[in-house]
Amino acid sequence: MTNEITLIDLENVGLFVNGEWLTSLKGGTFSVKNPSTKQTVANVPKGGKEETEKAILAAHEAFQTWSKLTAQERGEYLFELRDLMHEHKEELATIMSLEMGKAYQEAVGEVTYAASFLNWYAEEGRRIYGETIPASSPNKRLFVVKQPVGVVAAITPWNFPIAMMTRKLGPALAAGCTGVVKPASQSPLTALAFAKLVELAGIPNGVVNFVAGSTKEISDEIFNNPIVKKISFTGSTEVGKQLVVQSASQLKKLSLELGGHAPFIVFEDADLEKAAEGALASKFRNAGQTCVCANRIYVHKNIKEQFTKLFVEKVEQLKMGNSLEKNVQVGPLVNEDGVIKVKAQVEDAVNKGAKILIGGTDGNLKDGYFFEPTVLDNVTNDMAIMFEETFGPVAPLITFENDEEVIRAANNTKYGLAAYLYTTDIKRAVTVSEALNFGIIGLNDGLPAVAQAPFGGMNESGYGREGGHQGIRDYLEEKYISLYL
Repeated sequence: MTNEITLIDLENVGLFVNGEWLTSLKGGTFSVKNPSTKQTVANVPKGGKEETEKAILAAHEAFQTWSKLTAQERGEYLFELRDLMHEHKEELATIMSLEMGKAYQEAVGEVTYAASFLNWYAEEGRRIYGETIPASSPNKRLFVVKQPVGVVAAITPWNFPIAMMTRKLGPALAAGCTGVVKPASQSPLTALAFAKLVELAGIPNGVVNFVAGSTKEISDEIFNNPIVKKISFTGSTEVGKQLVVQSASQLKKLSLELGGHAPFIVFEDADLEKAAEGALASKFRNAGQTCVCANRIYVHKNIKEQFTKLFVEKVEQLKMGNSLEKNVQVGPLVNEDGVIKVKAQVEDAVNKGAKILIGGTDGNLKDGYFFEPTVLDNVTNDMAIMFEETFGPVAPLITFENDEEVIRAANNTKYGLAAYLYTTDIKRAVTVSEALNFGIIGLNDGLPAVAQAPFGGMNESGYGREGGHQGIRDYLEEKYISLYL
């Protein structure tokens, strides 16, 4: 492990537009704080409308040549970028841990995961196949070709600041698109360090641009500028709904990966050791700040006592602390608002009869935004934690008696991103997986996301897919050509 940072100068951070490092045109900055210590890590130029417009124009100019490269040529750039990510993974992980509090070893894992999207789409770009359609006349030939949509914008979240970026940029660049990245204000440094890798990889100027700062000004320019043809957003359902309305005036292509409220079901026949490990990994990864983490853990009444004992023992072994410290598994929440929300949900549950089995406090780590890994028992459906996304390290346990009951309860949510079930009965595995109204099913698997498979939700968890061969579709237009001989 190393804390050395060379990719960016924390004392002189810049935005990256058209291959140049810029300060804010208006001279403003915003601060990025370390949630483990509440200390300022860096001051970042506050980009706005002007910087975003400059980035969009640069992307538009670069599109004219980038889109003409062969898929293999674009893929070679992605491979180089992938290799640079692996070479600098410890530094990228340090920056990520500093600015948003992800445990260091987990941050290293995210960098590796992020690089896998570049690896996948460097190859997938070569598999953008067209069609030849049988004509209804002997003197006609019918073709369908696929072409890049043009300039795209990626609006990325703070909780996975590099993986969500490459999950969007990988397919966009492979398809021949160029674009603008707007990172979250809580975690712009990881994106700007990645921008340095874009520069080192020799990717032509303007192909990828990075603008951080005023969310409203940047987003308004992205949505109002007709040059931008497609937008990919990862964030809250509430903001996603606003973006749907905002995109309607120009009918921009839009893909949304939004909130979730994942059920985690442990059936009577489950392997309890694997189920407890899966629940631990799903719930407490990134201190519970993931859109696919287990929000409701349903346990069959006949194995409830045994599972609870095993699960609590595993939670007790988790080490919470400064995200850069060795062996820390659970870092802080990203900011004070996150702590306030988690505390409110726990207090609401306790006031309505829930019992805290472990955790429930800041663990006396008052210098940062900490909340202990927590397990709640005696949870009922009237508690806020049962229908509001928690985004924190709190695991509520609920008892069920039969399959029909738990399927009905699991589906009783406006969200539909991820669900998990643990069983050794193959018939139950198939029927329950099919009955759950979620875009991603972890079947005896607490960490199902991989680059080669589609990731996305149903209902109010958004639409569109990222990852897999499906992930490149939204960056392509299908053009039909009818040739009269």
